Amino acid sequence: MPQYLVANYLPDDFDPSTVSEAMMEEIHALNREMIAAGVRKFACGISPAGKAKTVRKQPDGTVLVTDGPYTETKEHIGGFWILETAGMDEALAWRARVPSPAMRRVRCASFFSTRLRNKHPAKASK
Repeated sequence: MPQYLVANYLPDDFDPSTVSEAMMEEIHALNREMIAAGVRKFACGISPAGKAKTVRKQPDGTVLVTDGPYTETKEHIGGFWILETAGMDEALAWRARVPSPAMRRVRCASFFSTRLRNKHPAKASK
């Protein structure tokens, strides 16, 4: 079955202390349902954008490390799920159940096919 990244975006000024216990329980309940349905493969939150680093290779071959998210933006990815579903419609149905108003914008995108990913397996470490 195809796998989908379901990533929620938070405003850069998001204050985690505003997340209530009830909201956290809604998220935990959704995670339990995803696990019971066998669709959730992985889920996590991500530290605030202010703690992120971006690595860019420069034309001269040097590497530039800067603070913050990879683009100039007013929001950042706050967390994500990796779901394995029958298709995009099912992934979107799970996305629609994300409870937090802070997570009002959620991206849902498929991964490349497993066949393509496994075509060139990583070399064994020596």
